Order: sequence, then structure tokens, then C-alpha cells
Amino acid sequence: MLDLNDFRYFVEVIDRGSLSAAARALQRPVSTISYRIQQLEAELGLTLLARTSRRITLTESGEAFYGHAVATIARANEAEAAMRSRSTEPTGTVRYTVSVATSQFAMTEMVASFLAKYPKVNLLQDASDANVDIVADRYDFAIRAYSGALPDSNLVQRALAEAPWHLFAAPEFLEAAGAIETPDDLLGCATLFMKRGGLAPLWQLKREDDRAQTAQVAIRPRMEGTCMVTLKRAAEARMGVVALPAYICRDELRAGRLQRVLPDWVAADSTISALMPSRRGMSAAARAFIEHLVEAFPAAVRLD
Repeated sequence: MLDLNDFRYFVEVIDRGSLSAAARALQRPVSTISYRIQQLEAELGLTLLARTSRRITLTESGEAFYGHAVATIARANEAEAAMRSRSTEPTGTVRYTVSVATSQFAMTEMVASFLAKYPKVNLLQDASDANVDIVADRYDFAIRAYSGALPDSNLVQRALAEAPWHLFAAPEFLEAAGAIETPDDLLGCATLFMKRGGLAPLWQLKREDDRAQTAQVAIRPRMEGTCMVTLKRAAEARMGVVALPAYICRDELRAGRLQRVLPDWVAADSTISALMPSRRGMSAAARAFIEHLVEAFPAAVRLD
């Protein structure tokens, strides 16, 4: 079997121009370098070097092998560096994908604080609501919100925060619509509906203090869409009642541009999670980022 060290000896001889120069650089006896290259040639069944009293030159086979040897050494060095980084200080690049709204409304501050804490780590973020293949697309993990079970049981889930959906509307809309005190009062209201996975326009409400108490409301929305920001803007423009994750509307609530509707009820339960192929083999940088998210996410999505 070929010895990777012999690859290094061979490349060093070619790069240095002589056995003696290579031996000095590698801090090995000339006899050792000469013997190892002879063994390499014997293993390959090829003559790699043409030796004369004055110089060493590459044979045709030696030229071909030199290119492969350089590439092999480079890959070995990269593999060694990558493995060392997993058990030492977090370094390198973390590749992750996250839904657009979560990135925009929850993660800006926690990303900045992570980068400040780990100056040797870079982040490559793909903000997308599309379904992705985490393994095939070579992400370290994905951040997604789910109301039910994981869509792929092969993925490992790390919960980051609960992010329930609530009902919201503009104060002017509520003043014109009249009192909305029970779920049945929504039946006569203009509504805005976030389309998810082909679900029918239906709100399955749950009492906030008793999730077992539910109320199903079939709505006829004035607008359906897949963009949370657009639906939120429509609600601000007095177009109707909308169900959205609470943290999406936090700033508008604080500014008085939106109000909670039926504040004792939850429009949907949802958990934001990090999804990964496996915790084993994850880089130190990716592990550090996930731990940072676990600490930061609850406050980032909390509705004060």
C-alpha cells in the first residue's frame, strides 16, 4: 500500500531540485529519502526519476504522478485541518438556510452577536422558504418552523423556541367592525389568510390557557398569500384580521398600528427548530452557532 509520506518526500525532491535539499527541508537523512522514493517506485512498478550524477529529472510517468501527488497532499492537508477544527476553537464557515421571515424579524441581532463572539467563524446564510435537501445542498443545518411532526424523520431536530400564531388587526378596522369577543364573531369579518401547504382557509383556534379547548373557524378571506409581510401590511391598511407568528407583528403592536384580536386565543402552535442530518460530525463552528441560537431565540420571538 502506498504511504502518503512517500508522496511528500517525492514532491519535496522535485520542488527542491535534489535529494540533499529535500532531506534538509524535511530533516531526514538523504539515505532515507532515497530509499523511500525507491520503495514508491517499486510499489507503482514505474520509474519516476531519471538520476544522473548532476541532477534528478522526472520521467514521463514521474510527471504524471507528480500532479496526482500534489493534489493528494493538498486534500490530505485540508482533511487534517477540517478534522482538527471540529475539536478546537470554532473556525471556518457555517452554511445554513432559514425562512425569509424568521431571518428578517428574529435573527438579525443574534447573528451579529454571534459573529462578534466568534471572529474566526463566517456565516453563509440562504434565506428561502423553499424546500431544501440539507444533505444534497451541503447545509450544516436548516432553521424552519413547524406546527406538526417533522416532514423527514431522518433529520435530527433541535428546538430553538416556541413561536405561536395570533390574530391581529388595525385599530381602525376593529373600531369599524365592532366587538370581536368570541371565535364566532370572526365569521362576519374580513380576513387575510396565509397559505401554507395547500391548507383550506381555516383557523383552528385554541384557548391560550387551555389548549384542549378549540374553535374551528372557516373563513372567506379577502386576500390569500404566501408572503407574511404583504399580509401584515394589508392588515395595517385596515383590510381585515390576519393570523401570523407573533414576533412578525411585534413592532407594529408596540407602535399601535396593530392590535391583538381575541387575545385569549392562539391561532396556531409552532416551533422553530434547527434541522440537521446528524449531530455527529458537525463542526465546532456549527455546534457553537446552534448553541448560540438556542440561547438567543426565545427572547427574539417573545411577544412582550
